[in-house]
Amino acid sequence: MADTETRTRRAAPLEDGIRVDEVVVGAGVVGLVTAVLLAERGRRVAVVDADAIGSGAGGRAGGVASVLQGDRLREVRARNTATVTAAYAQSQLEALEWLRGAVDRLGVPASERYALSFAVGSRGAERLGDELVLARALGIDAEPASDTGLPWRTSAAIRLGGQLLVDAPALLAALAAELQRRGGRIIEHTRVLDVRASSPALVQTDRGVLAAARVVLATGTPILDRGLYFAKLAPRRSYLLESRVPPDAQLPEAMATGVDAALRTIRGADGLLVTGGGAHGTGRAASPAMVAESIAEETARWWPSAEHLGSWSLQGYLSPHRVPFVGWLPRGRGRIFLATGFGDGGLTDAVAVALTLSADLLGGGRPWQTVLHRRPTLPYAMGSQLGEYLAVGEWYLRGWVGALSRRVPGSPAEGSGAVGRVGLRPAAVSTIGGETRALCAVCPHLGAVVSWNDLEHSWDCPAHGSRFAADGAPIEGPARTGLAPLRRTGSDSGT
Repeated sequence: MADTETRTRRAAPLEDGIRVDEVVVGAGVVGLVTAVLLAERGRRVAVVDADAIGSGAGGRAGGVASVLQGDRLREVRARNTATVTAAYAQSQLEALEWLRGAVDRLGVPASERYALSFAVGSRGAERLGDELVLARALGIDAEPASDTGLPWRTSAAIRLGGQLLVDAPALLAALAAELQRRGGRIIEHTRVLDVRASSPALVQTDRGVLAAARVVLATGTPILDRGLYFAKLAPRRSYLLESRVPPDAQLPEAMATGVDAALRTIRGADGLLVTGGGAHGTGRAASPAMVAESIAEETARWWPSAEHLGSWSLQGYLSPHRVPFVGWLPRGRGRIFLATGFGDGGLTDAVAVALTLSADLLGGGRPWQTVLHRRPTLPYAMGSQLGEYLAVGEWYLRGWVGALSRRVPGSPAEGSGAVGRVGLRPAAVSTIGGETRALCAVCPHLGAVVSWNDLEHSWDCPAHGSRFAADGAPIEGPARTGLAPLRRTGSDSGT
């Protein structure tokens, strides 16, 4: 029933003549905070999203708002100048304070926590030593921690007080309500297909056209290829597991992030435990289900009485210098803006990006925003980018050679999918719910061959992170259209 209702909503055309000051594409934290900041200044704003608010993975877990996350500051410093690193740290501090005020003002459940970064090996301990020195030099009051509250031995740990764990679904709902209270409009279940930088800018959706003076793309990775941002980003998937533990179980009071541990994310509250890790390139894991299972096994190892409640995955897009791309889109005539590359920075990165976007659109930016806009690309970041280019090229080759070297099976087992050839065409065939579907296995974005995600029953592109449902419908990434159905004959199947 829900699926039918969703299709009906998507089929209903938009009313004619929708024209606003700004259209924000994407109803995550970045998009909604940006829209609220614009509406506070009297702008007419519409937010468009392909799904419902809070339906994505970002709306399913407690949101971490912390200036200390593993050794992220050290990673930023390794790829940027000292001035850029200081500006980035300032962006995180100001984002945290903005969020603190917002959750109080909007009545969003949130708790103040310690952030804890820990290591289990000697190299990880060295990285945390560098992180501590850098944090203190940037005016961040991190300190060594001897009692981590974790059930295993650590080689080093540092902590920072006064950080926030936010109820993410409640935050998204509150931001949406605030936007509507200020006259903003939210358009759900509507996929944006194209944006024209005309005057006004025209936003083409699968339900009609919207017009606006300016458009903000806050979709994780831009849906427009101008500026080639899809090639500058490294898409990564990671996994989270939620469990219930008995009252006598040892849970960390802090929001813990490991720099070299099997479990990278650990946090607990009120008898609930969230653990996570397993980051890998999108479409590049032989079995995402096995990656997720390894997190479950590691969780059970340390919390044997934990009762599994649910799991989900996240997709982030890392920039080569670990600082988000924010600003106007090339060849957008100053009418199209974007935000991307905030892959694993949590709520602080998301809010900092929104603060920058609103300043770009309204004027009156902060000094740290100016510094980050003028950020140079240093050799370390160039090397990181080159490594991703080489990896993408390798996956193009592996995908095409693998697909054309074998015939696709006629009917894969329930819940599974396979890539092979139908004639001389790469084909993706899966069986879900008793229905076998055959699709063209070539990603419509730039022609890489997709791979099967056995955890989420999706087709994932290993080149630039586009993802598609088993029926070929686009889920996320730079691809704006889905995988095309493929007609097969009886002679096409085989092994």
